Amino acid sequence: MCAIVGLFDMHGMSEPDHSLLERMNASMRHRGPDGGGSHHEPGLGLAHRRLSVIDVSAGHQPMYNEDHSVVLVYNGEIYNFQSLVRELRQYGHVFRTHCDTEVIVHAWEQWGVRCVERFRGMFAFALWDRNAQTLFLARDRLGVKPLYYAQLDHGQLVFASELKALLLHPAMRRTLDPMAVEEYFAYGYVPDPRTILAQARKLPPGHTLCVRKGGGLGAPQPYWDVPFAPVAVASEAQAAEELTARLADAVRMRLVADVPLGAFLSGGVDSSAVVAMMAQCTHEPVNTCAIGFADQRYDESAYARLVASHCATRHHELRLDGDDTGLIDRLATLYDEPFADSSALPTYRVCQLARQRVTVALSGDGGDENLAGYARYRWHVQEERWRARIPALLRRPVCAALGHAYPRAPWLPRPLRAKATLQAMARDTIGAYFHSIAIMDDDARTRLFSPSFKASLGGYRAIDVLRRHAAASPAADPLSQVQYLDLKTYLPGDILTKVDRASMAHGLEVRVPLLDHELVSWISGLPPQMKLKGNEGKHLFKLAMAPYLPDAVLHRPKMGFAVPMAGWVAGPLRPRLQRCAQDGALADSGIFNMDYVRQLVDEQFNGQRDHSAALWSLLMFDCFLRQVLDQPEGAERRAA
Repeated sequence: MCAIVGLFDMHGMSEPDHSLLERMNASMRHRGPDGGGSHHEPGLGLAHRRLSVIDVSAGHQPMYNEDHSVVLVYNGEIYNFQSLVRELRQYGHVFRTHCDTEVIVHAWEQWGVRCVERFRGMFAFALWDRNAQTLFLARDRLGVKPLYYAQLDHGQLVFASELKALLLHPAMRRTLDPMAVEEYFAYGYVPDPRTILAQARKLPPGHTLCVRKGGGLGAPQPYWDVPFAPVAVASEAQAAEELTARLADAVRMRLVADVPLGAFLSGGVDSSAVVAMMAQCTHEPVNTCAIGFADQRYDESAYARLVASHCATRHHELRLDGDDTGLIDRLATLYDEPFADSSALPTYRVCQLARQRVTVALSGDGGDENLAGYARYRWHVQEERWRARIPALLRRPVCAALGHAYPRAPWLPRPLRAKATLQAMARDTIGAYFHSIAIMDDDARTRLFSPSFKASLGGYRAIDVLRRHAAASPAADPLSQVQYLDLKTYLPGDILTKVDRASMAHGLEVRVPLLDHELVSWISGLPPQMKLKGNEGKHLFKLAMAPYLPDAVLHRPKMGFAVPMAGWVAGPLRPRLQRCAQDGALADSGIFNMDYVRQLVDEQFNGQRDHSAALWSLLMFDCFLRQVLDQPEGAERRAA
């Protein structure tokens, strides 16, 4: 995998700052430890860091066409590059290398902005066409690879694979985006297209950005979306057979590499299915890596070992017997934005373990969103059935009043938590789903923020992210609707961001066959009852994998890749949280009502309420303020 960075004068021909470009590129050396390169011309500077995976001896970037009028820097893999090479040769294009990078250059020459529609893979790239005086930025369909950009005050466009590179630019303002802060404390991450900084943006998945010299920046343009268009299936058995074939094809395409290759194996259905398909496609034993925990409530290592034995893999396991909170400050510098998914810690460790043996690892990410694996999908579908039976004019006021009066009982199983159920019934579809995934609800966020910060929001609420995507959704049924929302928000903003930063910190490339866009498109069109049947999520997937995996793995309770957060908050993190609540970065920011922050801490440690998710999000925001935002420019340059 790689890193890209660029400086582009949109209106003039000023010479880019060569030393600045090199510092920005060097700040992402972890993404590409095998080499770097740069391109300079009036008005433009491009740079690249390389992790060599395919055509190791060639494929250096920036890469050019024959007359050097087109230049490319690129992060990712185009898995169908060999078939594209054959097609482009028929049009007269001549290839000098055997790598996928050169395919993008010639595809641009042949098809222009529509070249992205031909690519099957994960990518973020920047291409300059001197003859057309056009800079073209693109990001893959599902958002596996990141791309940040900002328009600076003097008319320069700056972009990079990570936000830390943009922060090195002296003209980059460090002003926080209040709406991004509101979104972070709702979702635990900042959803696309915002970043935590008001001046910077993420290019959304499935979008391109075309900038012509002398023109304005314009808006990113979509080129793909998850279709949720019905597909024809004769029976469950036929659909399961086709799902297996499509997954095997997606896995097979991702086994092309000139370096050692392996897989993550959590012991869950998704990663186990990927490993099983790898074992079918290769003659050599698959290298698998897993993380184990001393706390049995979070330990899946026994299932991982069962799959490893079943598939005859070379299995490697790292056991975390104590807390791993010493990584917190390191994570803040990796993610550049506040990021509250605590599974970032074990993800970092499993990537560290994998990199000791392989350069490329396949993962099972995307299965829960594609195939309805989350328990919240079951509850949402059931609640939608109840909501449909009661007229909204009656349901909302009555259920709201009953929900307000009913006592809170978070220790009970969800079907018996009448307060939560009644409150959900009082909301509309999007409001109910938002409430089910928010780490801090509307009331808590209102109490968390200071009066001046709330005024800066101007009435904006984080739920607007979901409402915006819901308005554009092609999905019709309740299950597909929330799957679509997660595919647009949680998947790229949390899951894929987590894996990208954790893997790239170790120079490890991670490939995600369950997010092959052709596979995603086909799965999206399956009947909802094939994905969620009764209370069983991933119904068709488990049926398809039955010949390849043990029943004990396919039908075990879902655990998820989590850490014992409540125990960490009560134990090793307690002194740090108490300090955060008294003074320092949180108080100095002016964002927070510190009396409420102290209340959260006191209630947590007095055993009154479990606020561990909210306190973790506050702790990670504190780390971001201290480790990223408050770092002077000189310190960042020395670090780079």
